Amino acid sequence: MASIKDVAAGAGVSVATVSRVLNDHPSVSAEARARVLAAVEALGYRPNAVARSLRTDQTRTLGLVISDVLNPYFTELARSVEEEARALGYSVIIGNADERPDLQDHHVRTLLDRRIDGLLVSPTDGGSPLMLEAARSGTPMVFVDRWIKGVDVPVVRADGQRAVRDLVAHLYGLGHRRLAIIAGPAATTTGSERVRAFREALAAYGLALPEAYTGQGDFQAESGRRVTEGFLDLPEPPEVVFAADNLMALGALDAIRARGLRVPDDIALAAFDDIPWFVHTDPPITAVAQPTGELGRAAVRALVDRIEGRGPESVTLPARLVVRRSCGESAARPTDEATARPTAEAVARPTDEAASALAAPAAPGAADRTVSSTVTESFATNRSMP
Repeated sequence: MASIKDVAAGAGVSVATVSRVLNDHPSVSAEARARVLAAVEALGYRPNAVARSLRTDQTRTLGLVISDVLNPYFTELARSVEEEARALGYSVIIGNADERPDLQDHHVRTLLDRRIDGLLVSPTDGGSPLMLEAARSGTPMVFVDRWIKGVDVPVVRADGQRAVRDLVAHLYGLGHRRLAIIAGPAATTTGSERVRAFREALAAYGLALPEAYTGQGDFQAESGRRVTEGFLDLPEPPEVVFAADNLMALGALDAIRARGLRVPDDIALAAFDDIPWFVHTDPPITAVAQPTGELGRAAVRALVDRIEGRGPESVTLPARLVVRRSCGESAARPTDEATARPTAEAVARPTDEAASALAAPAAPGAADRTVSSTVTESFATNRSMP
């Protein structure tokens, strides 16, 4: 394997000149730079990253600790993080916490020991002393998707509150009144935030969220199955189950099918965190979609800003509702789509007039349709239920 001395000899320059070229120092002439780069190419020289890090105090490596690598949302998030980091000249080491605080802290400790330049974390809970210590020690860090309250770290996240209001408006317009939720862990910010958004959206339509219709999950499929079984055992089961993440929604779907029930004929189903699989289920599942790719890219940019001494602000991006067939279809289909679309004001202030607008039948459309953050559409497909 060629050494830096071999490159210097091949280019007819000093070792110091080779080092300056490799570190993109402006003091090297264009002619010398060209000779050095030609020698690097001819000899197949690769700089020693470890040795360079000792000199520059940088490894050009970022750490990413995600909550669950089996969750398609976090898989997509990790991919976008890796792509953006690579574009900015960084490598990424990924640790999977598997929704376990102890495993999360293990990965954080290991990454810090490896002298990463910065750390991206989606916390599994809100009480990690190690995370607080890392933030206070000056380690460049950014929270993505979830965060820890009281820790002064930039947060890159999606705001699903408006999308959840859109979901409840859609369900109300379809005539559903008994709505239940499979909540995520209360110790996570996303777990508590989604329940609060759902409860507030229901209250805006005069609907309550009884304790019996609030099931505690853990962002895993098995908990979605268990909670849904409990809902179905109630004397008056809910008309709709809203799962606060995609894996719990799949568990809920399993429980519904195991009882011989059909979605949405017997019970409707919706989810937070849209995934590609949802268009292939029967029926396709209505879901709140987060801008996952952009979240990952924005998180990397914020972390690199922090590494390079700039003060990044937290970033909040809007989520959106994607309406499919898992919650039912409107009975009629007027030709004028505008007559089926309530105003943003009506959605924000659901009076009797707004309720009538929400209940109005919608225009025909595709089976997979996005509802914007400014209006909510009750909509029907042209396909009959299987």
